[in-house]
Amino acid sequence: MRVGVLTGGGDCPGLNAVIRAIVRKGEAEYGDTLLGFTDGWRGVMDNEFIELDIQTMRGTLPRGGTVLGTSRINPYMDADGVDRVKATIEANKLDAIVAIGGEGTLSCSAELHRAGIPIVGVPKTIDNDIGITERTFGFDTAVAIATEAIDRLHTTAESHNRVMVVEVMGRHVGHIATWAGIAGGATLTLIPEEPFDIDDVCATLSRRHENGRYASIVVVAEGAKPKPGTMDIPEDEFDDFGHIRLGGIANRVASHIEHRTGFETRVTILGHVQRGGSPTPFDRVLSTWYGVAAIDAVHDEAWGQMVALVADEVVRVPIADAVKELKYVNPQLWETAQQFFP
Repeated sequence: MRVGVLTGGGDCPGLNAVIRAIVRKGEAEYGDTLLGFTDGWRGVMDNEFIELDIQTMRGTLPRGGTVLGTSRINPYMDADGVDRVKATIEANKLDAIVAIGGEGTLSCSAELHRAGIPIVGVPKTIDNDIGITERTFGFDTAVAIATEAIDRLHTTAESHNRVMVVEVMGRHVGHIATWAGIAGGATLTLIPEEPFDIDDVCATLSRRHENGRYASIVVVAEGAKPKPGTMDIPEDEFDDFGHIRLGGIANRVASHIEHRTGFETRVTILGHVQRGGSPTPFDRVLSTWYGVAAIDAVHDEAWGQMVALVADEVVRVPIADAVKELKYVNPQLWETAQQFFP
């Protein structure tokens, strides 16, 4: 078979491991020809690709980012986008496309499947917010990076009796914040699923500090929002792809904490550091597992399906079902996190 591969959306540790696994089994076992389209769906629309083989992918297992490049462009942004995708498939005599991406890439893939394009999806996002699958690759790496940062911030906070506010990624969900908050021993964690009251935050920190020398770590997901009327925040701004421009909530939270409590407060915004560098061993294994499962799905002509981790097995689920709604933080896990708040 002739199979196209693309990576869409934000970069993520483990992308190259998925591509490598698809190529390894596709070439070695099935005798496939693999084409890697550059910069996500843009490359498919513009018919720009590189040939992929086992030799090309050597040494990429531990490498972060994506050797194919990525973008947030999708065919539905252009009036003739879908027709251009179909033209590229016909010109290269492709039997299938494997789309590796998050909610945006997979939602587009579900639409393209309905338009008659043979497609298989692989879930990717450090936010871990894709439905049905228990894990998306990249999440474990992001949590590890955030936890290490929190560990380091504990020592400087303790040295100066400071409050440290750490902002992590999490546009609509707080998986990274919750996991890193628990693993790093955060004093408080603020997530998008649970709007916060800044008065309660400041009161909690005041109680913690009133009886002696303490340091506090407050972990804030970038998409965390205050309860209506409790704290002024700017109007939402959107980028060219319809995504809310986030980042900076930690600065506003820290300003209120310092002003209301008098405690010296500092901010660390981890930002894209969470996306970069080598994937953890778990993400390398999960990515490899997904890649092998994806090329198997192609050969079973499981069009419109996404590989997913369910009950410690990689299975196939409809892409449309996986992107129907976001996966939010497990309430039981959130309750566990709250047990350690003051």
